Amino acid sequence: MNWDDARMFLAVARTGQLLAASKRLGVNHATLSRRVSALEKDLKTRLLIRRTNGCELTAEGEIFLDAAERMETEMLAAQASIGRIDTVVAGTVRIGAPDGFGVSFLAPRLGRLTARHPELKIQLVPIPRSFSLSRREADIAITLERPDQGRLVSAKLTDYTLGLYASQDYLNRNGTPTAVESLKAHRRIGYVEDLIYTASLAFTDEIMRSWDASFEISSATGQTEAVRSGAGIGILHNYIARQYPELVRILPEIAIRRAYWTTWHESARDLVRVRTVAEFVQELVALEHGIFL
Repeated sequence: MNWDDARMFLAVARTGQLLAASKRLGVNHATLSRRVSALEKDLKTRLLIRRTNGCELTAEGEIFLDAAERMETEMLAAQASIGRIDTVVAGTVRIGAPDGFGVSFLAPRLGRLTARHPELKIQLVPIPRSFSLSRREADIAITLERPDQGRLVSAKLTDYTLGLYASQDYLNRNGTPTAVESLKAHRRIGYVEDLIYTASLAFTDEIMRSWDASFEISSATGQTEAVRSGAGIGILHNYIARQYPELVRILPEIAIRRAYWTTWHESARDLVRVRTVAEFVQELVALEHGIFL
């Protein structure tokens, strides 16, 4: 079996499309198709069901995907250990992050890293409801909980806090709540409940039994903008809300505590570009740790 054929199969399995995989690998679409067919011939089994709208793994393909990822892990580790890859910080690193942390904290600061390493390309993407580090949908993920499955390396990034906020204009028009019970008389902003992808985002019950938001937004930055506009009271990240003088912290004795974790696949442990970006994010947070708590 040719390892290069297996590498191409991995790209197809991860993207779900021959065309997308060929673009990612920088090879001709027909060449990629031929190489995957050669792999299937070598293994004497069908790995992919090819459809007009994409590719689907067969049961045998699922089994081989797991084996191929283990092979890839060993190959990357071997190459790194003998110094044949990543002698300089170059290439692409994709960071998946919650929109609040990604947009408000990382986006204004990651330019320092690309200025330091001109051959490094950073991709910052929002973490969807589900994603796979093993399938390289992200090289580094900032998560709200520590993953407990898969061959992953995790490190706690920081704790952070959230609080209740309203705009000064909203409070001028509607009065300032002086107790949790008085929140019921106000318009409230929250997440779209059926789109909450982790228990860490279900924090309204920590304040009152039925938050019953009149305006639901499945984005932390979107909620911040809605509160700034005077649409109601929201539970916002303190490190984000403090940036806006028009926002007022109400019932400041109420504080919700959460944490961010940095996670990457163990196969990337020895990749200089991934390690460099992960360490830079850790340094950024350490330098500005006070804003999170």
